[in-house]
Parts: sequence; C-alpha cells; structure tokens
Amino acid sequence: MTKKREYTDDYPDKTLYIPGPTEVREDVIEAMCRPMFGHRMDRMTDLYTTIVEDTREFLGTDNDVMILTASGTEFWEASTLNLVDENILVATCGSFSERHANVAERLGKDVDRLEYDWGEAVKPEDVREAIESGEKHYDVVACVKNESSTGVRNPVEEIGDVVDEYPDTYFVVDAVSSLGGDYVDIDAHGIDVIFASTQKAFAMPPGLAVCVVSDEAYERELEKDSASWYGGFQRALDYYDRKGQTHSTPAIPVMLAYRKQMKHMLEEGHEARSERHREMAEYTREWAREHFDVFPEEGYESQTVACIENTQGIDVAATIEEVSERYDMVFSNGYGSQLGEETFRIGHMGEHDVESIRRLTDAIEDVAGL
Repeated sequence: MTKKREYTDDYPDKTLYIPGPTEVREDVIEAMCRPMFGHRMDRMTDLYTTIVEDTREFLGTDNDVMILTASGTEFWEASTLNLVDENILVATCGSFSERHANVAERLGKDVDRLEYDWGEAVKPEDVREAIESGEKHYDVVACVKNESSTGVRNPVEEIGDVVDEYPDTYFVVDAVSSLGGDYVDIDAHGIDVIFASTQKAFAMPPGLAVCVVSDEAYERELEKDSASWYGGFQRALDYYDRKGQTHSTPAIPVMLAYRKQMKHMLEEGHEARSERHREMAEYTREWAREHFDVFPEEGYESQTVACIENTQGIDVAATIEEVSERYDMVFSNGYGSQLGEETFRIGHMGEHDVESIRRLTDAIEDVAGL
C-alpha cells in the first residue's frame, strides 16, 4: 500500500525537457494568481469566449473549439462515445496509440488495430486498404499525430485525405503532444476531431484539454442515441453558443493562464512557432546521430519529442539522475515495456529554443562522458 509522503516547499527548481509538462512563462504562472470569480458571471463569458476564439484564430480553423478542464485523455473517451456505434479502426505504433485502442475496447466498441512495429509510422495506403478490404464499416479511423513513446510523427494530413474519401467514416486525431508546436491544416485534410493537452506544446500548466470538432462530427453525435456527457460535442458547443461559457465548473485560474499564453502564441504565429520547433527537432536529431541514433523511422520523426536510441549502452536512469542533480535539468527515459533503457527522450517543445536544448545536450555529454 502506498504511504503518504508529505509535500514540502523545499524542492530545487528543475528545467523540464520531458515530453510534458514543459516550461511555463513566469507571466503565465502569475496570471493564475487573481481573485476568484464565479463561473456564471459575465467576467467568465469574457474569459472563455476570448480563449476559444483566440485558439480558433491561432489554429486557423473554421471548426468549433472546445476547451475543457481535463487532460487530453478525456477526448479519447468522448470522441469514441460521440462518434462510434460499433466499429473503430485504430492505427497503433506505440504506447499511446495502443492505449487509445484499449480505451475504445473498455467502452465496449469493436476495435480493429492497424498495427505497426514501435518506431514505424502509419502509412496512408495501409489505412485505405484496411477500410476497403474489411467486411466491417468503420465509424471512426483514429490515429495519433505524435507518438511520444517512440518519437514518431504520423502523416495525419495524408491519412486524413484518404479517410475523407469515405464520408460515413470520421477521422479522429490524438495530437496531445504536438498541437501548438507542429503546424497542421485541420480543415484542409478532413480531420473531424483533433485534440491536445495544453501542458505540452502549448507550454501551459496542466489542467486543460483543447478539442476541435468539425460540423460533420457534431451532426454525427446528434444522430446517436448516446454520447459522452462531460465531453459531449452537442452539450459543450450548444452551451457555448447560448452562454459563452462551459457547461460545468472549469479551472478558472488555469484558463486565466491560458488567456495570457495564447496571446503570446498569437504574437508568434502558428507557422513561426512550428518552424521554431522544427529547428529544435533538427538540432536534437543531429546531436543524437553524432553520439547515439534516432529511434523512429527516417522521415517520420517527431517535431516535439526526440526518441533517441541508446546505442552506447549508457545507464539511462543514472544519467537522468546525475544531470538532474548537477545541472537541474530533467529529461526522460524510454517509455513502455518495449523500450525501457533502450531509448531516452528529450522534449523540445513549448518555449524552448535551440540554445536551450543545447544546454541540455551539453550536460548529457558531460555526465555520460561523450
């Protein structure tokens, strides 16, 4: 049985290079420190409509935007309940895409997996073959955009173009660890639902999930006899249309922080922010190939999380611990039973830049004797 470990305020600050949460601007943290107000006051309407419409502008979408107090996990469940009657095809290529399939099974859906070895990317032509060759009609095709366990960036744009050819099948994209740091044209590629957690590339404190919903997905939910209650598209979006607020009590301080951060993101711009993340990713991969190797399939590397193959057999756990103790920087071990000490991961997302990432890689070199 787990025993209580008393939290104290006596902890050293660590710079985070993990796949989330990541570093948060000081003024964004300070924005949470405001006197509390009611979630049915006009002030809440001002706050919520601001963050919803600013998010829509940043992402460049005409689709509806939901921002709920939750982690992105909420929209694994909600999109499945809202859109799937019976059959769902989930492309699996790592721990989180596999978990998406597990969630759908727990919800009683008939799940087919389009399976890839860890490190490989989902291929659009395989999705087409799976849709056309099966005897089932798939209500949803689900795919992770950024498989942070393996550092793979799946080509969701091309996959979306394929799924868009089948009007009765909806395309759901888990972009938890990449949206906000890896540009995607949502409307142009038939993405019906795409969602993210804001503690990753949005560089926010944990606590909010963002979901973009197409008109077709909204209408699909209306046809169903049952749907998610908390994450229901109709419930959330209709309440927003009527009241400009959330249907349930939100984490108001985190939304105040989100307002501040989204202004920063709008000032930088979606494509410029994506380009900064691309530069960090390229630097990290070059460093990894010089000293180790990269784990994901070539040409499909993540723009926000580097998964590095431990070809030198360093003690990953010990290196992480020593870098933390000596440099107050934290990076991540490999994720999932298949990887363990075989890989380690660097989160180059949010407000980091190339110089920031270089400070970490210099520290790793020093500790590991590279």
